[in-house]
Amino acid sequence: MEALSRMSDMFPDAAGELHSDSPFQLLIAVILSAQATDVSVNKATPALFAAYPTVEALAEAPIEDIIEKIKTIGLYRNKAKNIKACAQMLLDNFSGQVPETREELIQLPGVGRKTANVVLGDAFGVPAIAVDTHVERVTKRLRICKLNASVTEVEATLMRKVPKELWVKTHHTLILFGRYHCTARAPKCTICPLLDLCQDGKDRLKAAQK
Repeated sequence: MEALSRMSDMFPDAAGELHSDSPFQLLIAVILSAQATDVSVNKATPALFAAYPTVEALAEAPIEDIIEKIKTIGLYRNKAKNIKACAQMLLDNFSGQVPETREELIQLPGVGRKTANVVLGDAFGVPAIAVDTHVERVTKRLRICKLNASVTEVEATLMRKVPKELWVKTHHTLILFGRYHCTARAPKCTICPLLDLCQDGKDRLKAAQK
C-alpha cells in the first residue's frame, strides 16, 4: 500500500513509546494509557513500578497509594482499581503470568481488544493491529477505510490489506504518523508527502484558500 510505504519512510523505526521492562509492566502501562498520552504514563510509571515491581506487589498494594502514584494520569481513580484488580486476576487465574491470547487478555480488568492487541504485538510478537484514535483517524482520512467504519471494521480492513508479518509495525507507523503529523486539529497537510493520495487533505487546503 503506497500510503503506508510513505509513512514507513517517515518513521522507519516505528515502535511503541510506552516504557516497560516486562510483559506485566507493558500491560499495566497500556491500561493506564487509555484516554491519556504515552508521555504522561511514562512520567508516572517509574515510581509505580519501583514501588510495586511484581504482580504480587501490585495486587497487595493499598489502593490509595496506587492512586497517589498515578494521579497525574487521566481517569486515575478508575485505572488504579483496574490495575490492582488486574494484578489480582493474573495471580488467581493465570499463575501470575500475562496470558498470550486475546481471549484471555480481555478477561482482565481494564483490558479491551485494543489493549490486548498492543500487548500481543509488543510483548509477545503476535501479529495484531490495535486501532486507537490515531489509527482510526489516519485510515479514514486516507480512505483506507470507510468513513463510517467501526473500530472493529477498521481493524479488519487493515488486517485484510496489510501482510500479517507487518501488522505490528503498521500499527505503530499509523500511530506515529497520526500523533506527530496527521494530527486531529492541525494536520500538516501543506508539507505532507501523502497529500496526492489524500482527498481529505486536498479538501482541507482548498477550503483554507477560500
